[in-house]
Amino acid sequence: MTTNIFLFLLFLLHPQPHTFVNGDATLIKKTCKNTKYYNLCFSSLKSDPSSPNADPKGLAVIMVGIGMTNATSTSSYLSSKSLVQTNNTTLNSVLKECADKYNYAGDALQASVQDLANEEYDYAYLHIIAAKDYPNACHNAFKRYHGLVYPTELASRENGLKHICEVAMGIIDNLINLNS
Repeated sequence: MTTNIFLFLLFLLHPQPHTFVNGDATLIKKTCKNTKYYNLCFSSLKSDPSSPNADPKGLAVIMVGIGMTNATSTSSYLSSKSLVQTNNTTLNSVLKECADKYNYAGDALQASVQDLANEEYDYAYLHIIAAKDYPNACHNAFKRYHGLVYPTELASRENGLKHICEVAMGIIDNLINLNS
């Protein structure tokens, strides 16, 4: 009990810094307005410290970076789950497969950053589509085995990555339209 009180007091005495930055809110709003998930787009871009100096392409790179972080953390999460000692070799195999799929998603997003740097927006878009689809392969791996339940935490992470990818794709759509 005293440990909980100590942690609570420590938290109060060391507040977390405000996560929003004074970025170009007009550009972020304009950019996010044309995406499928405005609130996710706006809050993600507004909270990134590099957004004040970003142009529309830079905002796309920031969003892709957020997707890479999601994919990497999900891969790590799944790898740690598959290391847990369990007698269910099928589950461990599926968790390993899923970790690999999220790792591939991160690789595809990394490739899209290079495509954005080269202003090859169509290729960037295709890499993001691939990244968005890798979680489906994971979900399908669970469906192949009756009795395996798709974890709620994984479903949440899957939706998160898909939404992040949708936002990045929307920003790239804007870039394509600007350069047409």
